[in-house]
Amino acid sequence: MPRGEGVPDFEEYPRLYWESWGDAVIRWLFSTTSIAMVIDDHDMHDDWNISRLWCEEMRSREWWQERVEAGLMSYWIYQFIGNLPPRELEESDLYRRVRELDDAGPVLREFAAKDDREREGKRWSYYRDLGSTRLIVMDSRTGRVVEEGNRSIFDEGEWDWIQDKARGDFDHLLIGTSDPYLLAPGLHYLEAWNEAICDGVWGGATARIGEKIRRAVDSDHWGAFQSSFMRLARLLREIGSGNRGRAPASICILSGDVHHAYLAEVAFRPDANVTSAVYQAVCSPYRKALDTHERLAVRIGHSRPTETIVRALAHAAGVEDPDIRWRFAGGPFFDNQIATLSLEGREASLTISKTVHDPETEGPRLETAFERRIARPR
Repeated sequence: MPRGEGVPDFEEYPRLYWESWGDAVIRWLFSTTSIAMVIDDHDMHDDWNISRLWCEEMRSREWWQERVEAGLMSYWIYQFIGNLPPRELEESDLYRRVRELDDAGPVLREFAAKDDREREGKRWSYYRDLGSTRLIVMDSRTGRVVEEGNRSIFDEGEWDWIQDKARGDFDHLLIGTSDPYLLAPGLHYLEAWNEAICDGVWGGATARIGEKIRRAVDSDHWGAFQSSFMRLARLLREIGSGNRGRAPASICILSGDVHHAYLAEVAFRPDANVTSAVYQAVCSPYRKALDTHERLAVRIGHSRPTETIVRALAHAAGVEDPDIRWRFAGGPFFDNQIATLSLEGREASLTISKTVHDPETEGPRLETAFERRIARPR
């Protein structure tokens, strides 16, 4: 890829990290705050791993292999190794080899090329125990299975790892995933319908149209991978009902990606016996602002008439209703904003703060846009 039209190689990736993180305020934030990161398509290319046809098309381009290797190499250096505790780093053979070599480029390149071929998402997932709270950060991009009829957000090895780390006695369980698990119901059913027609439920010609729609509207969230959506819903039910250890006071899925913020509250069937409060909290703090048309599309996706129409369309394509229901307890919010999840004992609350102009200082300040207590001791 010619320079200026994209990131062609490893040399330019570090420059982009410097441009993104070289700002004095960002450097201060990173020096005073414990940071947890995970890779997504913005680190590589729009629609990364959205479908099999997309992957085949990109691999046919002569510049793609260099791009994907450079992207994974730089992500490992500038983001991933900072996610791991010292003990895990010391146990990493790759980390040891990189530190011992004068030029570790060939070793990292070999690792990145193998990772792209083998699609093992668990390489990038990790967890942290924060007192009595467990945070599981799940890679929802590199380990995708993209074959029609067998799509999945994660490979089987990563799913086994996630289930294992979700077992235990926690006050709160946090699940981080870059792509939101829960969109507005209308948008969820739109993505589920798209997956069904891409898999050929209405014939080959419609499947080809569905592929174009999939890319045009970025249909790459959990709703577009229905088997994974259903598996995570079952896992949430098992955790929340105490079948994998003491039921936590709250289970909160944390996401970004969509350039706005909201809080969704999840409900289960009465016979599920879920006692945990279950939420999806989404916030894109440093983001490209959505334009007027994009904001309108999000609001339309939130409307009840849209949900009714698109759900009927999805049912016509054979899509089943999920075992969970969700409603938006707050949002959507389209400001420059940050979300703060506060945990104390078995209590939990969420605050979304937006930036506003302060006339006294001639600069920005934070103003609370939304607050919600999401869990309290029983």
